[in-house]
Amino acid sequence: MGGSIPTLLSSDAASCIAVAERMIALGTLDGTVHILDFLGNQVKEFAAHTAVVNDLSFDVEGEYIGSCSDDGTVVINSLFTDEKVLKFEYHRPMRAIALDPGYSRKTSKRFVAGGLAGQLCLNSKKWLGYRDQVLHSGEGPIHAVKWRTSLIAWANDAGVKVYDAANDQRITFIERPRGSPRPELLLPHLVWQDDTLLVIGWGTFVKIASIRANEQKGANGTCRHVPMSSMNQVDIVASFQTTYYISGIAPFGDSLVVLAYIPVEEVGEKECSSTISSRQGNALRPEVRVVTWNNDELATDALPVHRFEHYKAKDYSLAHAPFSGSSYAGGQWAAGDEPLYYIVSPKDVVIAKPRDTEDHIAWLLEHGWHEKALEAVEAGQGRSELIDEVGSNYLDHLIVERKYGEAASLCPKLLRGSASAWERWVFHFAHLRQLPVLVPYMPTENPRLRDTAYEVALVALATNPSFHKDLLATVKSWPPVIYSALPVISAIDSQLNTSSMTDALKEALAELYVINGQYEKAFSLYADLMKPDIFDFIEKHDLNDAIREKVVQLMMLDCKCAVPLLIQNKDLISPPDVVSKLLNASNKCDSKYFLHLYLHALFEANPHVGKDFHDMQVELYADYDLKMLLPFLRSSQHYTLEKAYDICVKRDLLREQVFILGRMGNSKKALAVIINKLGDIEEAVEFVTMQHDDDLWEELIRQCLHKPEMVGVLLEHTVGNLDPLYIVNMVPNGLEIPRLRDRLVKIITDYRTETSLRHGCNDILKTDCVNLLIKYYKEARRALCLSNEEEARVKRDGRGDSQAIWRTVGARAMEVKSKTRADTRCCMCFDPFSILDVSVVVFFCCHAYHMSCLMDSMHTVSGKKGSGATSRMSEYNYDSNDVEDSDEENNNDSGVIRLRCILCTTAAG
Repeated sequence: MGGSIPTLLSSDAASCIAVAERMIALGTLDGTVHILDFLGNQVKEFAAHTAVVNDLSFDVEGEYIGSCSDDGTVVINSLFTDEKVLKFEYHRPMRAIALDPGYSRKTSKRFVAGGLAGQLCLNSKKWLGYRDQVLHSGEGPIHAVKWRTSLIAWANDAGVKVYDAANDQRITFIERPRGSPRPELLLPHLVWQDDTLLVIGWGTFVKIASIRANEQKGANGTCRHVPMSSMNQVDIVASFQTTYYISGIAPFGDSLVVLAYIPVEEVGEKECSSTISSRQGNALRPEVRVVTWNNDELATDALPVHRFEHYKAKDYSLAHAPFSGSSYAGGQWAAGDEPLYYIVSPKDVVIAKPRDTEDHIAWLLEHGWHEKALEAVEAGQGRSELIDEVGSNYLDHLIVERKYGEAASLCPKLLRGSASAWERWVFHFAHLRQLPVLVPYMPTENPRLRDTAYEVALVALATNPSFHKDLLATVKSWPPVIYSALPVISAIDSQLNTSSMTDALKEALAELYVINGQYEKAFSLYADLMKPDIFDFIEKHDLNDAIREKVVQLMMLDCKCAVPLLIQNKDLISPPDVVSKLLNASNKCDSKYFLHLYLHALFEANPHVGKDFHDMQVELYADYDLKMLLPFLRSSQHYTLEKAYDICVKRDLLREQVFILGRMGNSKKALAVIINKLGDIEEAVEFVTMQHDDDLWEELIRQCLHKPEMVGVLLEHTVGNLDPLYIVNMVPNGLEIPRLRDRLVKIITDYRTETSLRHGCNDILKTDCVNLLIKYYKEARRALCLSNEEEARVKRDGRGDSQAIWRTVGARAMEVKSKTRADTRCCMCFDPFSILDVSVVVFFCCHAYHMSCLMDSMHTVSGKKGSGATSRMSEYNYDSNDVEDSDEENNNDSGVIRLRCILCTTAAG
């Protein structure tokens, strides 16, 4: 770096450096802080200290610079204002300082510093001035400190600690790497890559710590109190050891830039401990290395530093330009920013930055990496004229060197859009018998070549068995319109049934058949190749007629898809044909299992279509789907019972035997199987109950008598079917029945429960009978008025409720009239009802009266006569059919007239 630096360092030596967005600060051995621009020109100078400046720190805005020195002072200078210089005395050498990133914006004016006193002090401005708060002490000198957002990281003899200033808590402790040199000999280096990643370089060790917040929510969504120690968590996301000493470290995207000091092997740590005045002059040149988080080396450059042979590891330091933005872009430079790194030695400041494109291309060409040089030029990273310069005669050179693959890969870059050049090289590669290596790079459009060029290329792939897979990929990727499939098909047909015929070639031939419209031939090849998408191919091209010859292959490929396809097309390929082909299949597949699947699906679709194979299905169900055998036996009527029974006996299928024996009519034998083999008395009881055979009950009891446990179970489960006392009487004397007492108690309890239920049901029945009789009695007490006016009124009313009244009145009238003769007379005046056109009252005792006669004879009626009153009484007394006794009493109280049959003295309401 030029500018003022050579002059400044000619009489002094650099000790530390700090970089802000707009300037650079350089500390020297004589205690001066120099403010420089990025060209190295001095802008300001602060004679801040009387001894060597050990550390410098900018705030984020770059408005303040803090420095510390061996003279025991910390000085903070404002770079753009005339504010008073702040100087703090600590009386012991101070080795590290870090300003609060928001120092210029906050009134607290905080900074943190530490040194040989072993105390890390947080200084902040209070009401009465500045005050120090000791954050940590007692573990040796503070060697380095870095502040990012609210997180403060520092290193002492024990290791690295992180403190959260916002929560006033210490977050973590990272132990000093074992075997590392003492900190005073080789300083630790700390750098924040972003707000959560801390990069640590110490001796030969690198660690990257990730700090993440641990927020916990309460059940109702509110924040729950979290102990201080668990508010943040720290994970070591990367850790590795180097073969060199680390004099500085900085992030570089997803990698790291390390300033490497190469130790002299025979000298070891003694070399590090030697003083400046006793340097031996045998040190190696420092290097800048770019490594990944896994210590994979990406780049190495030796630094042109003056008098490097006399310097030690701690004489160097590394700083990087800050990332753009307040959040530092997450450890990345923004687009357009140039990554810059500054390496400081006592007499030099070296700027390191990535090489530009011209340098890169020149370096690639110098090392013979023409392909990478071409890639860089094609990416627009250099002058367009470099394409011809780099690519000149390169293809010819590769052909001479027999590097056909490299030559072919370069053709798209060098030939680009020239169709004639492409065709010339296609035929040249064909002449050299190396055309298959060029095929993957041949363009299909922009430019599009002649059909002959593509056909020659495909034939070249087809005639070489080692490129059959490439042929298949090419046929699938190339548009069919750029070539004719017939020449290629002819070239492949000659290889059919030969040793050179491979599966890839078959599939390529099938693809060519599809292109040429020969779908059935393509289907045959796809079936032989067991292609999983063949069912979609059948549906797409309607190839149901072609599946007859490929039944076995389709079943082997995907029986779940093949079975529905065969069932759907059973008219084209009959079930006997399918069964025959599956039975004659080779031993490579489980043809009986496929046959089971097909016949099962056929039976579910139509139980009668495959009835000729039901005997076979019994055995198939027994072998492959035992749980479906019994439903099949129950559903089918087309299998031979004797054959099915023999199969079940051979496989010891007991429940199936029981069902078949029951269907054969051999119920006793079926019962014996249930009792003696299944040992399921509950099923035996159910079986006997379904048979409705009293003799079978006797057989059940007889077979259970010699098994005490079954007798007990039988007692429990025959309640409601047999009298338990009958079973008890048949039990031989002296037979010990397990849990007999409990079972007898249960039987008695069940009997009592049953008896109680019966009594309850009888009581309910009696109550219902009484209620119905009372209701009938109430109905019988009512009179029916056969009034012409009432009938006329009902006829005039057309509503639904009037129709209901009409039906009710009409029904009662018919019922009463049926009980009287046609020449019925009034029981008072003995005149026929047909003579007088007046209202008639009929009682259910079959006595009838003229309303006027009845009213005259009633002693309870006073002064009310005529049809009007009668109509009102008729409406009240005959429209309500379900009036209770309480309603009648209320009616009496309200003055409604009650009519009585004069002859029977029967009350009607």
